[in-house]
Amino acid sequence: MTWFDGFDQRSFEVNGTTINARVSRTVLGEPLRPPLLLLHGFPQSHVMWHRVAKQLAPHYFLVMPDLRGYGDSSKTAGLPDHSNYSKRNMAHDMVSVMDALGVSTFFLGAHDRGGRVAHRLALDHPTRVQKLCVIDIAPTLDMYEGRGMTEPYMAFAQAYYHWFHMLQPAPLPEIMMGANHPETARAYLHAKLGGWGSAGLSYIEPQALAEYERCFCNAEALHSACEDYRASGGIDLEHDRDSRARHAKVACDMLVLWGERGVVHRLFDPLALWVAQCSGEVSGHAMPAGHFIPEELPEATAKALRHFFN
Repeated sequence: MTWFDGFDQRSFEVNGTTINARVSRTVLGEPLRPPLLLLHGFPQSHVMWHRVAKQLAPHYFLVMPDLRGYGDSSKTAGLPDHSNYSKRNMAHDMVSVMDALGVSTFFLGAHDRGGRVAHRLALDHPTRVQKLCVIDIAPTLDMYEGRGMTEPYMAFAQAYYHWFHMLQPAPLPEIMMGANHPETARAYLHAKLGGWGSAGLSYIEPQALAEYERCFCNAEALHSACEDYRASGGIDLEHDRDSRARHAKVACDMLVLWGERGVVHRLFDPLALWVAQCSGEVSGHAMPAGHFIPEELPEATAKALRHFFN
């Protein structure tokens, strides 16, 4: 398979925004494979799934969108309360894309920020998600509140300093990240991709890295990414606290994967935290990787997803 051969690149006008996605090409008369929605994280786009998609393409109808504010999806200015970048609103984007494709229920796999969108999607739209896999995250509220940490909170703040930096009021974080200087933005991007991986940037396909650079290193993208984090440190926490007050939990079975060389593994017990937030069966394990597991271990990731979703 060449670069996303067998997939169509499509644009969806949904929920007041434009969502770019790669979607499995269908053949007339061919039975529809089980739908699987795959969501990416920061600072990437849907292309992070390329090598995993090669493995999964024969078995699933794959939908791989760029989240609002990332990749080639719309990068609109944030509202004063950042609600247009709330995980609730971004989950609505994803459900609307699946509606546009005529898909009522689906499997859902998600990494990093996409996992936070997926968590909210499963809470707000429980009848749509058949099974959920989250990769290298613990629940957002638990992480911000330091629940179940194995080291002092300062260790989390140092490792995930960008959570606290990017939620500061605009435009200071954007300027510091290189909004007006593409080379600074490129250096920031490489530092993030290389610092959380296992072997610098060597795990990333050259075409994927070129796409990350093209889509991330501009003022609009940096603002959108910061709005994502501003929402996570504000309105998303309000939504999460409300859900917990109502004892709302993920209703479907969950698979939790995390990197044994990552921050989540070092500072949290992700399996226990997700068991507390799910009424279905929760399974999972650490994998010999850093943070970017789908790109560091594409075959193992695809195998784990197939085993779980089947």
